[in-house]
Amino acid sequence: PAPEQVRLAVEDGYRRLLEPSIETEVRLETKQRADAEAIRVFAANLRELLLAPPLGGKNVLGIDPGFRTGCKVVCLDRQGMLLHHEVIFVEQSDRQREAAQHTLVTLCDRFAIEAVAIGNGTASRETEAFVRGLGLPASILVVVVNESGASVYSASDAAREEFPDHDITVRGAVSIGRRLMDPLAELVKIDPKSIGVGQYQHDVDQKALKRSLDEVVGSCVNAVGVEVNTASRQLLSYVSGLNSVTAANLIAHRNEHGPFTSRLDLFKVKRLGPKAFEQAAGFLRIRDAANPLDASAVHPESYGVAERMAADLGCSVTDLMTRPDLRARIQLDRYVTDTVGLPTLEDILSELAKPGRDPRRQFEAFGFEDGVTKLEDLRPGMRLPGIVTNVTAFGAFVDVGVHQDGLVHVSQLADQFVKDPTDVVKVGQKVQVTVLEVDLTRRRIGLSMRSKPEAAASRRPGTGSDRGTAQARPATARPQAASRPPAADWFTVAMNKAAQAKARRGGRDDN
Repeated sequence: PAPEQVRLAVEDGYRRLLEPSIETEVRLETKQRADAEAIRVFAANLRELLLAPPLGGKNVLGIDPGFRTGCKVVCLDRQGMLLHHEVIFVEQSDRQREAAQHTLVTLCDRFAIEAVAIGNGTASRETEAFVRGLGLPASILVVVVNESGASVYSASDAAREEFPDHDITVRGAVSIGRRLMDPLAELVKIDPKSIGVGQYQHDVDQKALKRSLDEVVGSCVNAVGVEVNTASRQLLSYVSGLNSVTAANLIAHRNEHGPFTSRLDLFKVKRLGPKAFEQAAGFLRIRDAANPLDASAVHPESYGVAERMAADLGCSVTDLMTRPDLRARIQLDRYVTDTVGLPTLEDILSELAKPGRDPRRQFEAFGFEDGVTKLEDLRPGMRLPGIVTNVTAFGAFVDVGVHQDGLVHVSQLADQFVKDPTDVVKVGQKVQVTVLEVDLTRRRIGLSMRSKPEAAASRRPGTGSDRGTAQARPATARPQAASRPPAADWFTVAMNKAAQAKARRGGRDDN
């Protein structure tokens, strides 16, 4: 019969032509949404890592720890320049330990060391305990530093260019020391994707990922500002208006003619024209310049406004920057023009109050729990300090100092419901966690940040408000998707219902 043939034709057309097209479109749209979310998480984590609090210009002793090959030790000055390097052994014979003790104490005294940076890789806790047991002055900070990406930098062209006469072990130790001094300046030297603070980074659209991460790096660099006379080529290349070529030319000019003394000297750099200067000048700092505004975020095109404010008060720009009482007398409405609005004037006044201010948080030293150095030391119920190393859609990974990150499942991040883990924790955040479970066989740690965490053994599957068990996984593990039944064949169901309705009408076709 004709109706049956029509039904078969429509069903065949749907299954053979329409369904594959719809399925492809839905999969593509879903993949794009998933990519966007994964890239968003990666970008948010990268921003927190780049804006980690810097220690600042200190004489630093950097240590890349190791057992068999020893600990690679470097001494850096306050500008991060390599002064000395050698290898010590802290986990070998007593004789070598004594030699290592003598070496470190001597180096700390010889180079006036103010802080010790220890990489968080193999033997980090053992090396940290060794250094803390040396009896160094209390003024010398001992800090365990996240060394993710240090090995990538040590084998990079940038590292070979900077240290052509040193091997990768020395370069890696230098990177660890500099990472403590200024994380942003060091991390821009490596590919952001190699830092590994995201999820599914190799599965997403690589062009979109690179574009997003580059935007984050550029945003962070420009928000903090760059010291022209000490910045690396990689750091300068992210400044608005500059690129790798103009950054290299700027470095070459600095090496040939000495430090810049004024922002106007930037016009002398090859291929750095007025347009590039207009975009870059506000983000480039020149400390100890003749004009104090050169060390601030005030753009040269606004120098006249700041100078007019000072002249109206009968003082210098320096007085305006150091005396709050003078700034309080400024009436911004008087300086509003067609080209300078009130928001710009407010920014200028804020910058005069804190010239060259760093938006990053103040550095605070962090220490892991004493006596907890390996997985076997953990017990359920232990309360430990930790540092968030990665945030994903299903929770956060926390380093508690046992060479294996633990997982705080999203259901264990807070006492209340958490939709997005990034609302609760950030990469680099210091947290207090409770050990829920330890799986020595699979080397997994389950952690909780709840005020009254529930032990894993007492939880019954399928009960309570938990959305899942906070089971720890390695940082590279992928979340397991819940099994779902196949989608219903809605077209067949609809056609069957139509046939049943027609049968109830006695076979009459309304059309």
